[in-house]
Order: sequence, then C-alpha cells, then structure tokens
Amino acid sequence: MPIVEFSVVPIGTKSTSVSKYVVEAVKVFKKHGDLKFQVTPMGTVVESDDLAEILKAILEAHEAVFKAGAQRVVTTIKIDDRRDKKETMEYKVKAVKEKM
Repeated sequence: MPIVEFSVVPIGTKSTSVSKYVVEAVKVFKKHGDLKFQVTPMGTVVESDDLAEILKAILEAHEAVFKAGAQRVVTTIKIDDRRDKKETMEYKVKAVKEKM
C-alpha cells in the first residue's frame, strides 16, 4: 500500500504564517474521501491502494495554494510503496513503538 508524505510551501506571501495556505491544500483531501490522510506539523501523510489518486490529489493541493494567493509553491513528495506487505500508517507507527 503506498504511503506518501508531502508538504507544500508557499513562497511570495506577505506573512511568515502559512496555515491559511495549508488549509486550502488539506481541503482537497477532504474531497477525495477514498484517501486516508493525516496532517502533521511538517507535512501531510496519505495512504491509499491507488498511488495515481494520491498524486492527483497532491497536484490539486499544489494548485490550491496558488489559488489561495501564493506567487510560488514548493511541493516536496516522499513515496513509500511496499508491495510485499500491506502496511498502513498506523501499522508502521505501532511497529516502531513496540520496539522502543
């Protein structure tokens, strides 16, 4: 199951606060009900059986930040696509905590 972490960073805004832009990006994922996502302090983690759907939503989120008024947007994407096991976000965190 692909698990993807991404972050969008608006550049060219008049403020150091970026939460209003992040909100617009996250709204995109609420429209994609089949994608499970978790907002973290430094990005958003998404999981789905369909990597193409995740990437499509990330592109929409990237564009949403422009629509919110950013003049430049840097989007970073990390993909963990494991095919020998079906691991969820929760499973991965649980596995680490159990070893601590």
